[in-house]
Amino acid sequence: MEQLDQTLAAIAAAETPDAVETLRVAALGKQGWVSALLKTLGSMSPEERQTRGPAIQAAREAVTAAIATRKGALESAALEARLAAERIDLSLPAPDAPRGSVHPVSQVMDELAEIFADLGFAVASGPEIEDDWHNFTALNMPETHPARAMHDTFYFPDHDDAGRSMLLRTHTSPVQIRTMLAQGAPLRIIAPGRVYRSDSDATHTPMFHQIEGLVIDKGIHLGHLKWTLETFLKAFFEREDIVLRLRPSYFPFTEPSVEVDVGFTLVAGKRVVGGDGDAPGGGWMEVLGSGMVNRHVIAAGGLDPDEWQGFAFGTGVDRLAMLKYGMDDLRAFFDGDHRWLSHYGFAALDVPTLSGGVGVRP
Repeated sequence: MEQLDQTLAAIAAAETPDAVETLRVAALGKQGWVSALLKTLGSMSPEERQTRGPAIQAAREAVTAAIATRKGALESAALEARLAAERIDLSLPAPDAPRGSVHPVSQVMDELAEIFADLGFAVASGPEIEDDWHNFTALNMPETHPARAMHDTFYFPDHDDAGRSMLLRTHTSPVQIRTMLAQGAPLRIIAPGRVYRSDSDATHTPMFHQIEGLVIDKGIHLGHLKWTLETFLKAFFEREDIVLRLRPSYFPFTEPSVEVDVGFTLVAGKRVVGGDGDAPGGGWMEVLGSGMVNRHVIAAGGLDPDEWQGFAFGTGVDRLAMLKYGMDDLRAFFDGDHRWLSHYGFAALDVPTLSGGVGVRP
């Protein structure tokens, strides 16, 4: 087919991607000669179609392959030329001002670790891809438990070797079970990390950050929990006038369970944490969920609930950052907008310390 030979020769000789594209349109475009031949197949007799059809199809495939090969060669040559021409002078001085910043979530994580380290807590971690048993069942949420409906869970189609469903963890609570099984008691840990739920709006994202705390020892009671949370919040918000309100609630993994509210006052229309929420111009907002660890959870952790007691608490790291640093949209945390990061970010050397202040701004 003479036209095919001419087209293939022209493609092989093309020197620019634009020239290759022009040849592609001339052959394979709506008005191209290959497209015109393909349109003739419908008017052919079955015998003619069997004879001429394969040749036309082969011509189309040959042109397509030749175009792809030539484009790839030209793009590779252009890249090689660019790499040969460009140079980076490593001897140039560093910029006067740093170009990056520490994300508020990372900064708050460091602040929390510093505060709880002073209270004798160790940092524990666990896998973000969890099994159903650690994420739900061991936390007193069997398959039929209604609390599972509160978690919009990302499940995987596969199961582990034990036949258990696999999922993206919906909270950092599975770390409590894994740590109890691995280390026993007494225990005093915090578990910060990423968690996943199918939810998205101004205050919820499909991936967010939580921190949970767990204390297991003998003779632990609700008073220890209240003192720990009050001490933590005073250090985090760097105010001594923090007032807590504990409200009865329900979580399957704690009994009794309490929601923790912190008092705030309105300053220029914005909530500022601190003060009595019942005072004029004040109010309460929820910041934590907590309670005494359920006996079933302690038993699932391999401990005797008649010998060991404990308390647990959890909160969203992103929400704490929003409250402390005046952010109003959680989605901005993940947008990667350099203007937002420049405004809310922290300098690399602003390491939180209790002596220097855990909330030092750049």
